[in-house]
Amino acid sequence: MIKRALISVSDKRGVVEFASELSRLGAEILSTGGTAKLLRESGIRVIDVSQHTGFPEIMDGRVKTLHPLIHGGILARRDNKDDIEAMDRLGIKPIDMVVVNLYPFEETISKEGITLEEAIENIDIGGPTMLRAAAKNYRDVVVVVDPDDYPSVIEDLKKEGLSLERRFEMAKKVFAHTARYDAIIADYFEKTVSPMADSLAYRDEWTVPLKMVRTLRYGENPHQSAALYALREKPSLIDAEILQGKEMSFNNYLDTHSAVLLAAEFDEPVCVIVKHNNPCGVAVGESLYEAYKKAFECDPVSAFGGIIAFNRTVDKKTAEEVVLTFYEVVVAPDFKREAVEVFGTKKNLRILKFPALNGKIVPSGFDLKRILGGFIVQQWDALTDELSQPKVVTKRQPTEDEWKALKFAWKVCKHVKSNAIVYAREDRTVGLGIGQTSRVFSVKIGAMHALSPLKGTVVASDGFFPFRDNIDVLAQNGVTAIIQPGGSVRDQEVIDAANQYNMAMIFTGIRHFRH
Repeated sequence: MIKRALISVSDKRGVVEFASELSRLGAEILSTGGTAKLLRESGIRVIDVSQHTGFPEIMDGRVKTLHPLIHGGILARRDNKDDIEAMDRLGIKPIDMVVVNLYPFEETISKEGITLEEAIENIDIGGPTMLRAAAKNYRDVVVVVDPDDYPSVIEDLKKEGLSLERRFEMAKKVFAHTARYDAIIADYFEKTVSPMADSLAYRDEWTVPLKMVRTLRYGENPHQSAALYALREKPSLIDAEILQGKEMSFNNYLDTHSAVLLAAEFDEPVCVIVKHNNPCGVAVGESLYEAYKKAFECDPVSAFGGIIAFNRTVDKKTAEEVVLTFYEVVVAPDFKREAVEVFGTKKNLRILKFPALNGKIVPSGFDLKRILGGFIVQQWDALTDELSQPKVVTKRQPTEDEWKALKFAWKVCKHVKSNAIVYAREDRTVGLGIGQTSRVFSVKIGAMHALSPLKGTVVASDGFFPFRDNIDVLAQNGVTAIIQPGGSVRDQEVIDAANQYNMAMIFTGIRHFRH
């Protein structure tokens, strides 16, 4: 039975109805500030915490619940003789339920123009302290942090009360909630306050404030469960508006992430088609329709069942061409109404509106990869000016058309699994060698994938060429220019081979492995 409940909430959804039911069940209500005012105005009898403790709220409300009569009432173990004697001696009344949610720190710092002082005043101190105390003493105290739990709590109280198992589950929710709350504050201080905020400061201790958005149908395979979690980062693919289609799957999110990052590399209208987390066709054009046609023609077989990313608003003509082939997802900054109607003929096709694709996307935070026992953490591969001073290492300089093709191929190359080889012309990929354990295998497989002639194409390689055999194969395939990082002990041997075939070769000094 709940004889006394302390209610102090920032999120006041449903609190009047909840407190009213508690009162009807015979509970005495303690409250503070705005919550007490709301409940009183709603006709619910409330005792102010300051009246209960005999000590006023001070320092603009910074101190109001931090008092032994509050925390003694929460933390006292009802089956502990010494605790009960202390309560009797000090006049501490037991508090059987704590209903608290916290100052809206996350919401506050999401607003434009918020100062550090304003953010600090929205750091809750008393709330987390009461929640943690109640959760620690869950056997004797019911702790409610989520307004969505109000109806089921009342339902349980009207029956046989809350079971020990239910109390434990609610305590677990509290510790997860307060841990995330503190992690968001730490993250804000790190990024906003720390003098190292603009550098690559890897923290000694780092709690990542994740929040589950929803469970997914399954993971990479049907026997694996999966869920989607959000970070406080922008832009966020999780915020993309799903205009139609089935719920996004685990693999859909992975592939769409890859497609979006590649599409965002380009200023001109681009179409990126991704399959199994790798591009299988990329092209630019005067229009999205033209870009799509060229990207699709790169590898129509692999495109089937893939993911498409555009960096412009999708029109009806482009949509009509896209629906001729089966795809899982189409993502773009926006869609014309007529295009949405066309896509509507394919009810399972997922259509994602992601306005961030209108411009460059610079991922925030760090890139985390899971390993056994932990994470490896790195900055994102987001260089933007690496070709400002490329080094031509061969006797022949690239022609103007080759330069355009090399720059196009290099943008694509960084988004292809290593070992990566990209055959390209100035406006499209021609063949892609992906994820092989030997670079020369990728060179050969990229050529095998090509459906149009390779003569006159250029090639981008994400890593250096370790042997001249790669150059020999590229020359046989009709490649005229190459862009690669350089840095091999056999660089001169590779350069000599390129000169032998009158190829132009560029060293970037930057590699783009993608494992």
